[in-house]
Amino acid sequence: MSGPLLETIDLARHFSVRSALGRRVGALRAVDGVTLSVSPGETLGLVGESGCGKSTLGKTVAGIFAPTAGEIRFAGREIGRLRPRERRTVAKELQYVYQDPGASLDPRWKIKYSLHEPLVIHTPLSRAERQAEVEAILRAVGLPDAHLDLYPHELSGGQQRRVGLARILTLRPRLVILDEPTSGLDVSVQASVLKLFRGLQAEFALTYLFISHDLAVVRVMCQRLAVMYLGKIVELADTAAVFAAPRHPYTRSLLAAVPQIGGRRVTRDFPLMGEPPNPRALPSGCRFRTRCPLAVDRCAAEEPALRAVDGALVACHLA
Repeated sequence: MSGPLLETIDLARHFSVRSALGRRVGALRAVDGVTLSVSPGETLGLVGESGCGKSTLGKTVAGIFAPTAGEIRFAGREIGRLRPRERRTVAKELQYVYQDPGASLDPRWKIKYSLHEPLVIHTPLSRAERQAEVEAILRAVGLPDAHLDLYPHELSGGQQRRVGLARILTLRPRLVILDEPTSGLDVSVQASVLKLFRGLQAEFALTYLFISHDLAVVRVMCQRLAVMYLGKIVELADTAAVFAAPRHPYTRSLLAAVPQIGGRRVTRDFPLMGEPPNPRALPSGCRFRTRCPLAVDRCAAEEPALRAVDGALVACHLA
């Protein structure tokens, strides 16, 4: 197809904050006006500190949360306001992989039942056809057929991730949202899982939205990188350009925190100061200004828009 496979336009997801008596006393703006696009076959990375809203963004795109405002377009179709029955037609093509690989697996079911379930719900295949499909997908993610008779607790973390991938691949999706897919894994297991992601992307023509806090992994996996802070995208550019010359102060601070053996970092003397502000009481103007060593008066008075700067999109008055 021509054009992006996924687009979000001013997408927002807010959560009501209520008092002990149940009264609404405010709103937590977890995702607050995000515009981005993902092209077919691309891997777009989404990074930021814990609590920045990146997982909420992924779950809103996947339909787990309903958007508060804005649009979600998938293959040119607006899907953010679909009814549950209509959403099922999209679910086959747009899948979400949870950070906890066991979260999508029923502990009472053997692996074979977990893999059969999506095919029972979404396809008219016979039992024999489903079994053949399940066995083929399991081999595609590098697991033997014998694992079909195991329970989730009998698998390692890496094996559970492979089963989780197999479960969504049975539906042949076009877009897969990977939420912290390598967290909690040993380095050697991480390497094999990342290699698996690349192989599956080529074999099944997948597009990835890759959510992670691990910048080293994102650097290897993603063609473009979106940096998120307190519900907003603050920088969006080619991954190589972000690592070579980060433009937003927050991006520079994140890269300064990446461990490095030998060599010299571009941003080694750009520390991240303090803690993020309360998301229920965001600062005026730029949301990062309370932690930014470069902040000026304009940063408090005016919220910076995401604008083009030398091939990148940056939300900073000083960029």
